[in-house]
Amino acid sequence: MAIIKIKSLWLRTFIGFNSDELINKQDVTIHIELETDISADVLENDEPDDILDYKIITKNVIDLVQNGRFKLLEVLTKRILDLVLSNKKIKWARVEVDKPHSLRYSKSVSLTMEGRN
Repeated sequence: MAIIKIKSLWLRTFIGFNSDELINKQDVTIHIELETDISADVLENDEPDDILDYKIITKNVIDLVQNGRFKLLEVLTKRILDLVLSNKKIKWARVEVDKPHSLRYSKSVSLTMEGRN
C-alpha cells in the first residue's frame, strides 16, 4: 500500500452563488490523497507498467474544475472525489478544497471529503 499526495493544486473556477461569483472565476486550492497498491515487480524493476498514473488523474481534475461551474464548495469537492474514485486502482481517497478569502478575516474556508472503492 502507498499514499500518493497531490498538494496545493491551484486552479480557477466559478464557485459560489453571489452575483459577482457567478461571473468571475475564483481561486481554489486542492489537496488530494490517494491510496493504491504498488506491486513488488514495480518496485524491483523500476518500470511504470501497472502503476497508478497520477498525472492523468491530475489532468482530469484540472479539466473538471476549470471548465465547471459550482455554487457549493460541497458539490465541487464531491465531484472531484467521485472523479478520483472512478479509477479502480485507487482504494481510498481524500480530497480537500480550499476557497481563499471566502470569509472576511479568514485566510480560507476548506471542505474535506473521503471515500473508498
